[in-house]
Amino acid sequence: MKEVKNEVREMEEVKSEVLKMEEVKGKVRKFLGRFFRKHELQDHEDIFALGFVNSLFAMQLVMFLEKEFSIRVDNQDLDLQNFKSINAITELIESKMVSS
Repeated sequence: MKEVKNEVREMEEVKSEVLKMEEVKGKVRKFLGRFFRKHELQDHEDIFALGFVNSLFAMQLVMFLEKEFSIRVDNQDLDLQNFKSINAITELIESKMVSS
């Protein structure tokens, strides 16, 4: 019985984390939507390939992530792979939240 309770608790924690990450994706999607008004951005789409990204946008994105999610984006995090899509940004946020 104790094992079943532990499994249920673990499943609830996983469900909570999934919901939390969906909330993070929603916030990131909303922020990016302000810049990609004529394009409904998909979670996997490369925002750099779309050609709308410039250095000012990149700084705004980093500042938004730090403020909205109470994380610190360090110099070693400033890799295009971490910011190329909603999925990549969400993974970066998740890793920063876990490590803090």
